[in-house]
Amino acid sequence: MRRFFKVYGRVLGFLRPHWPAAGGLCAANLGLAVVGFTEPMLFGHVIQGLGESAPSSAYILAWAGLGILGIAAGMATSLVADRLAHRLRLRVMGMAHAHVLQLPPAYHARFPSGGVMKTVWTGTDEMFGLWLSLFREHLSTALCLAGLLPVALVLNPALGAVLVALALVFSVTVSITMRRTRKGQRRAEDAHTALSSQVGDVLGNARLIQAFGVVPLETAAFGEMARDVLRHQFPVLGWWAGVTVMSRAASTVATAVVVGLGAWLHGQGRASLADVVTFMGFAGMMIGRLESALTVLSRLGCTLPRLEDFFAMLDARSSVSDPAGQPALPAGPGAVEFRGVCFAYPGGSAVLNGVDFTVRAGETVALVGATGSGKSTAMALLQRLWDPAEGAVMVDGHDVRNVSLTSLQDRIGIVPQETLLLNRTIRENLLIGRPVATWAEVEHAARLADVHDFIMHQPQGYDTVVGERGAALSGGQRQRLAIARALLRDPRILILDEATSALDGLTEKKVVRAMKVASVNRTTLVIAHRLATIRDADRILLFRDGVVVESGSFDELVARNGPFAELARTQFLAPVETPRRDEMKTSLSSPRLAYSRMEHDDASNDVAPPHYSPCLPGF
Repeated sequence: MRRFFKVYGRVLGFLRPHWPAAGGLCAANLGLAVVGFTEPMLFGHVIQGLGESAPSSAYILAWAGLGILGIAAGMATSLVADRLAHRLRLRVMGMAHAHVLQLPPAYHARFPSGGVMKTVWTGTDEMFGLWLSLFREHLSTALCLAGLLPVALVLNPALGAVLVALALVFSVTVSITMRRTRKGQRRAEDAHTALSSQVGDVLGNARLIQAFGVVPLETAAFGEMARDVLRHQFPVLGWWAGVTVMSRAASTVATAVVVGLGAWLHGQGRASLADVVTFMGFAGMMIGRLESALTVLSRLGCTLPRLEDFFAMLDARSSVSDPAGQPALPAGPGAVEFRGVCFAYPGGSAVLNGVDFTVRAGETVALVGATGSGKSTAMALLQRLWDPAEGAVMVDGHDVRNVSLTSLQDRIGIVPQETLLLNRTIRENLLIGRPVATWAEVEHAARLADVHDFIMHQPQGYDTVVGERGAALSGGQRQRLAIARALLRDPRILILDEATSALDGLTEKKVVRAMKVASVNRTTLVIAHRLATIRDADRILLFRDGVVVESGSFDELVARNGPFAELARTQFLAPVETPRRDEMKTSLSSPRLAYSRMEHDDASNDVAPPHYSPCLPGF
């Protein structure tokens, strides 16, 4: 029960900013509670007066007046409660939406979008139902029962004891059921969340599922997960069904006892007719309230894990701190410096081990190295997706941890390797880079990225919807839109993470030329595997095992004949062997060999000698 009150208390805490309306609803519910247990008393006196052939008009008028007052108060309460609950639901949903968007990539990697969306929607929907039912019935029920039992004991201790016993049986039964079903409902909710995550993942990759012809397998997997949900949910539902039957049986027995005992007490002269009629009304009202409370509590028992998941999501914190009042990053040319930076992902080994390098303002520096060498992590630290365990990342001489995150993000533009687009128009996707950009600026950025002509050939031009995750576009088209979006931002620091990886040779040349123009007077950091795209970089940093092992221009590093030269020879100096006829036959039956041939066929490079061809880097 402690968990129940803790979670329910947090739900009620959202009412604090709306205390005038909430306070008025509380007062109205108090009035409804008073009307609730006063009506049976007045009705009892009316019936007694009828039996004596002299009913008091005062009792009749008071009873009728209370009834009308209760109806009017109930209508007003429902209207105000509905509006308050709807406002609160949207407010809390907006708060959760903003909070989730600020959580680090590690959170989204751990909790898929389908599960997070389910947590937000079910959590806010359940709270909406709680706020609404609180002011419509919960509060008046609690106040009515709290006032009814003492009044009943004062009016007639014997009859009042029957109602107290009924309340005790109900409370004990519900308490035991909530304890017994807690773990089962938790397992059911986890299974439901897993199902939602699976559905979101499959729908987001529908083309992949169709391409490999595994729709029947995914459908069967859904059915199996759905059965897992029911396997955990049905025992919980069985417990609450049993409680419902027991409470109704107890209510029937209590009603019979009240009638029988009341008749006997009346015959003994120890209870008036008004008392008997009043207690019959009390019993009926109490049974109705308890059944309503049982419905609410059974629902709360089932939704408690959902609310716990929602609050756990709200309690999740970013991997970086950004306290209010942090100064903005002062305007500067965009110089970057790493000072002895060490970093390891939570639960993992060190990724960066004392990284030191400086990028002068306006310089273009390429970061190369094998997968896992630390170059992408270094750029993640520059964007403050994480903070270093040791050392510091500096921008224009300021530690990025000591400036506001928003001001840092405003100075950095990113073209990620995995292009991310929203299911909106091309124009709206570009304006994410700079919402206040003019039409001329949007078109200029698109031309720089060599994507304007493609856009104009679309059915609605810049107003064409790209589909979920840009599904209506090719990989190269999505990549060029991402480049245009970054250029529109006009950042002082530009990060290109394999920005041309999805482009054909001709388009790549155009985009590389555009990038050269865009990088003028702008600090540019390029993460690259294809060395041909970074030949003109001012400097190249070679990462290995979390440290920078070489630094210099392309020609300088090749002349040193060190690790970079070895990497360059791998890409630029791989001889092309004309396959023999028997090898060509083998390649048709060997996917691995066929893929090796495809690597050579698809590669192209302007600087390769006539008898040599670059191959894929292989890391």
